[in-house]
Amino acid sequence: MANHVSALKRARQTVVRTDRNRASTSRLRTALRGLREALTAGDKKAAETAFGATASAIDKAAKKGVLHKNTASRYKSRLKTRVNKLGK
Repeated sequence: MANHVSALKRARQTVVRTDRNRASTSRLRTALRGLREALTAGDKKAAETAFGATASAIDKAAKKGVLHKNTASRYKSRLKTRVNKLGK
């Protein structure tokens, strides 16, 4: 365990940040799972609804630094393409 005051503070901050990142990642993965289930079921209406929630979760994760902004953009683009293909 750390001995210096600054190292103790860094350890405390790491615990808090890890919990926040884990919660944000969990929310993101849950949203992605819901959208992918709707896509697998072939339900366009449910997929479009789920896409809105998922895109919001992706944007929030990117804003908080859990995802890189380009990764978030790529996720949204690929998911939207899959949602659009359901209509055909």
